Amino acid sequence: MTTVVNIETARPVTPLGILVEQLEKTVKMAETADIPVELAEAIKEAYQLAEGLDPYIENNTTQESDALAALAQKTRQEPWNLRFSDGETVRQLEQEMLSGHIEGQTLKMFVYMTGAKRILEIGMFTGYSALAMAEALPEDGYEIACEVDQYVADFAKSCFEKSPDGKKISVEVAPALETMQKLADTGETFDLVFIDADKKEYIEYLKMLLDTNLLAPNGFICVDNTLLQGQPYLPPEKRTANGEAIAQFNRFVAEDPRVEQVLLPLRDGVTIIRRK
Repeated sequence: MTTVVNIETARPVTPLGILVEQLEKTVKMAETADIPVELAEAIKEAYQLAEGLDPYIENNTTQESDALAALAQKTRQEPWNLRFSDGETVRQLEQEMLSGHIEGQTLKMFVYMTGAKRILEIGMFTGYSALAMAEALPEDGYEIACEVDQYVADFAKSCFEKSPDGKKISVEVAPALETMQKLADTGETFDLVFIDADKKEYIEYLKMLLDTNLLAPNGFICVDNTLLQGQPYLPPEKRTANGEAIAQFNRFVAEDPRVEQVLLPLRDGVTIIRRK
């Protein structure tokens, strides 16, 4: 008997992906609308310019390892619409939460560039970003990944076991702030921190990193989803609760005199922060 696996098509979740989808609809409308030829051609050219960017970046970036490719494939095949968090708040899981090839390779490059040996990941999901960073760690390096969902943690660990770099990763299952406090109390410090968890707690994560010794003196913080589908810079009425949380986080970072930062338009936005 053959088992059929239904793989859901990923929806666009980045500003560029959403823009491409909207431009594609506009091109189709323009084809049947009574508009000047010059306008129709301009719309088509705008669509082609936006639509070709991500594939071109993908093709010109070092390909992911076999272990990362397998992890991504397994994540796409999982029926996430049936999975919910076993924490205090219900969390809908979806394949779009995966960091993916470009962001994974970027984080991996950051590890090489900074020479990081101790990494803290706040929010892991199925472990793509965790494993990507672990691949760049030296043999005596280590990574602690915080994940609130036991099912997801077990899913990730089963993938890590198939990679020679998986042994560098330790998974802590608990609300991230609890794990961070425990690590701070035991004197842990990290060269690189990657934040990709509950958006409404982003400010608290940053405060704890800056108010304790969790972040090494010359350490860096990378924060994911800081453009969140474009919501932070769209009118407030267009924002979801997460979009508003990210807008507030970005303002908090920009106004905090203790840090300097750069927001990169990578995927759904990545902000790099360092303590002054």
